[in-house]
Amino acid sequence: MSAQAYDPLAGERTPEGPQFDVFLAGTVFLDIIFTGLPAMPAAGTEIWAEGMGSCPGGIANLAIATSRLGLRTSLAAAFGDDDYGDFCWRTLEQQEAVDLSRSRRFEHWHSPVTVSMAVDRDRSMVTHGHPAPMPASEMIGKPPRSRAVIVSLSAEEPLGEPGSACNWAELAHREGSLIFADVGWDPSGVWSRSVLDQLEVCHAFMPNATEAMAYTGTETPRDALYAIADKVPLAVVTDGANGAMAIDSTTGEEAFVPAPRVTALDPTGAGDVFGAGIVLGTLCHWPLTDRLAFAGVCAALAVQQFGGSLAAPGWGDIADWWHEVRAAADHSGAYGTALARRYAFLDRLVPSVPVGAVRRAAATIARYADVGMAPPVPGKRPDRTVTHPAAEAPALEDGGPDAPRAPVQKE
Repeated sequence: MSAQAYDPLAGERTPEGPQFDVFLAGTVFLDIIFTGLPAMPAAGTEIWAEGMGSCPGGIANLAIATSRLGLRTSLAAAFGDDDYGDFCWRTLEQQEAVDLSRSRRFEHWHSPVTVSMAVDRDRSMVTHGHPAPMPASEMIGKPPRSRAVIVSLSAEEPLGEPGSACNWAELAHREGSLIFADVGWDPSGVWSRSVLDQLEVCHAFMPNATEAMAYTGTETPRDALYAIADKVPLAVVTDGANGAMAIDSTTGEEAFVPAPRVTALDPTGAGDVFGAGIVLGTLCHWPLTDRLAFAGVCAALAVQQFGGSLAAPGWGDIADWWHEVRAAADHSGAYGTALARRYAFLDRLVPSVPVGAVRRAAATIARYADVGMAPPVPGKRPDRTVTHPAAEAPALEDGGPDAPRAPVQKE
């Protein structure tokens, strides 16, 4: 795995500490995203998209989100031996610095693929895939030591089930990992409250408001938060554009932070980016309000771009946003002043762009990323860069808005 160029946890590390900050397991999809569609195609018709991007999706959204924030991330996933699998493996390992030592390639297994079509701030998806050839716990064996693991609660592979074998997350927990849990949509509509029994072994639970109210049987997000806080040390409920609220019983803090105002283009992966911010802030021992605010701005930056892992911000993106907010605070009205005040804690994190800070990378199977490409202007560098080091293209100026997943330094 490539060494992280900028390390927000540098002050927490010791020679005896865990090898990784975050360990994950799940399914990696090849995501193909079409953007700029005027409408969904009707039966028997063809519509041309203005833009297209390709990137690893599924659990890769979360792995890339944590890695771009400087967390040393390891991922266990099944990869096919097809070109799709080659692309996803190469992008994760070489471009995004995600460790894949617990992942495996399987012959004659078709990599899962999702085609996403973004229309009018919403998206529709078509997916094809097959079950992984091997269960995650069998593939992983003994997980590597990590500060945290992130899991999705499910009835199919429950945590802390009496009389059942420990799954990989419980084994990691026994070695000192904090378990950060989320939960998915229940298409059955049952919303069994027994799912929350798994929180007994978790440090944090981070559902959205709809999921939180459904699983707790409450009528408001805040009531759901209080119900969850009785079950887990760190309870977080996200509420989209309204922001997020949380209770940390280990510190006695309760907080609510509204989301920054942005024009959202694509919500894909926003929850993963938010969760990555909460994990980082918790491992860094930040105050709860700062954790929510940081996670919120990460999500806000993500929804302004198309694609899950494509949109996940790095420290360079966060620094750029903060410098713009700070510079505009005196002449952008009451909201701008309040925003600068709320995020003043970023001054101690990014007083300047951190040396080695990364920015979003535009990934595509083609040699050049074509999302948002514009005709070249003499004397002006391109808006996008190549996907991976193997692509043959001229080097770009460091520090662009979509610089590659590589160290970027500003004087």
